[in-house]
Amino acid sequence: MSKPKVWYIQPEGHTRQVFRPEHFQRMLDEFDVTVNPEPRNLPVEELAAGIAGYDAMVTGWGAPMLTDGFFENADKLQIIAHSAGSVKAFLTQELVARYMLPRNIACYGSNLAIAYNVAESAVGMILMTSRLWPHFIDNFRETGTWRPDTIRWNGRYLLGSKVGIVSASAVGRHVIRLLQPWDLDILIYDPYLSDDEAARLNVTKVSLEDLFAQSDHVTVHAPSIPATDKMIGAKHLKLMKDGATLVNTSRGSVIDHDALLAECRLGRIYVCLDVTTPEPLPEDSPFRELSNVYITPHISGCGHYGYFKIGEMTVQALIDFFAGRPVRGQVDLGRFELLA
Repeated sequence: MSKPKVWYIQPEGHTRQVFRPEHFQRMLDEFDVTVNPEPRNLPVEELAAGIAGYDAMVTGWGAPMLTDGFFENADKLQIIAHSAGSVKAFLTQELVARYMLPRNIACYGSNLAIAYNVAESAVGMILMTSRLWPHFIDNFRETGTWRPDTIRWNGRYLLGSKVGIVSASAVGRHVIRLLQPWDLDILIYDPYLSDDEAARLNVTKVSLEDLFAQSDHVTVHAPSIPATDKMIGAKHLKLMKDGATLVNTSRGSVIDHDALLAECRLGRIYVCLDVTTPEPLPEDSPFRELSNVYITPHISGCGHYGYFKIGEMTVQALIDFFAGRPVRGQVDLGRFELLA
């Protein structure tokens, strides 16, 4: 029996970033793979011209937005495996409705792999921000003062606290797993999370307002879709406890930045933003001047562990798909509008 034909369209730089050699070799061994020989991302015109006859295509960061012409030539395509983040980087809802769903073309996305890194970052950012470690580090470097009274050095950190998680997304669920061994309570807001699933995760479902009012620390993991645009606004931020922590590693659009700036200027909450709107913030942004706001350059998803999980899980997705098994990470294209 002939092996399924796979077109790996990513350049070598992407391969080194997300595939361990043994995982890439496994893909080469399992399938009839055509590897992109160019040190660049292939434009969509080349993909449209060459896709005929392939059973699968592996995409990644830098892959172009696909077109009608591509799908019209994709006569044997059964699955697109995306070795990167959101599949919305190369698919539109119109293309999904016009081609993917009618032809039953499957799609795999690596959000689960990246979620490992983001979840680790979110927990670390809660600790860093609540404990004000950058304040102490900068103070000691600049003044030599050991423990100044001008910096809060005691408080309710993770142990014994209530942590509010906005959205039981892939990242949100990883955060729950990381926090489960800690002596703390986890609150969650997610209108799509059932009561049974919340009980299985051992978390307490609450409204968004109650989450902000009760939590000592809030970490945001909602997708950037029209329904979540500025979902967190002034009324939620005003409910936060004095000294509470807010971390956002999802997308800047989820939080109303004007409302956030007004609340941060009061100096009563501590905030870490790995994502902002716009990104990066302009040089004259007032957020840059606030000592209670830490800004990191959209790096929460970085890390060897999660990146190499991308390659490992992409290859496994192809193997499982062509073996007729369920594919972990398969995208539910019927809910495309809800995807991050």
